[in-house]
Amino acid sequence: MSAPTQPAFTTALLAGALAGTTVDLSLFPLDTLKTRLQSSSGFLASGGFTGIYRGVGSAIVGSAPGAALFFCTYEYTKSFLSARRHAKQVIEGQSGEWTAPIEHMVAASLGEVAACAVRVPTEVIKQRTQAGQYPSSLSTIKAILSQRRAIGVSGVWMELYRGWSVTIMREVPFTVIQFPLWESMKEYRRRKSGKDSISAWESGLFGSAAGAIAAGTTTPLDVLKTRMMLAKEKTAVIPLLKQILRDSGPRAFFAGIGPRILWISAGGAIFLGSYQWAYNALSGEGDS
Repeated sequence: MSAPTQPAFTTALLAGALAGTTVDLSLFPLDTLKTRLQSSSGFLASGGFTGIYRGVGSAIVGSAPGAALFFCTYEYTKSFLSARRHAKQVIEGQSGEWTAPIEHMVAASLGEVAACAVRVPTEVIKQRTQAGQYPSSLSTIKAILSQRRAIGVSGVWMELYRGWSVTIMREVPFTVIQFPLWESMKEYRRRKSGKDSISAWESGLFGSAAGAIAAGTTTPLDVLKTRMMLAKEKTAVIPLLKQILRDSGPRAFFAGIGPRILWISAGGAIFLGSYQWAYNALSGEGDS
């Protein structure tokens, strides 16, 4: 088997940007409902079913660069590790195919860390607006920046990156589950069909299934992230964990699991389907 070709930088960049914008805008209402269900203020106090597009401005600004960063890092890391494995196969004559899922885990994890540089500030602004703390994304960012005199530039920076650690704690396990599943499903389909390429609808179907499994598994971490970002004062993970258990019990960690699975299952189909469509169209591979 020959080593896979490395994708062009612009292909991963543009396909990722298109995929991120498409999924965030199309499923924004479900994301809002999930955030309000997880809010410590309660669903109705956070806005209920009204203003479900509140905070969409931050999503529009952050979606494309965040997803583009993810896929550029993911594709390049995956190609680099895969090329090393194929070179080792030639030299040592060993199969080494069992290491492919590990390569996907490493590549996806690094991709998530890179994407969080954009995603975390976007999430802070978006979720505070979704939960009704401020009327718009612009007023949310103004409120955060207005604290500069009281807490300094470093304090504002830390406020924008509130929940960085717990976001990484959520995203890395999520992507370690989703992307190896997605890649293995695609590889199985290639072997069954005898084709080297995957169509957009096949990629979307596999992305939906992988996303649903990953979403259900990581919901407790998502609840922790949401509570941390919405808290009026910065709180460490362990004290927050104890507070949620004390005030609401273990069931609180599965708040919003229905909308989250529905949102990410549909999102996985749109995100990875539109990515594959754009990737195929830009690289001239397979069917769109």
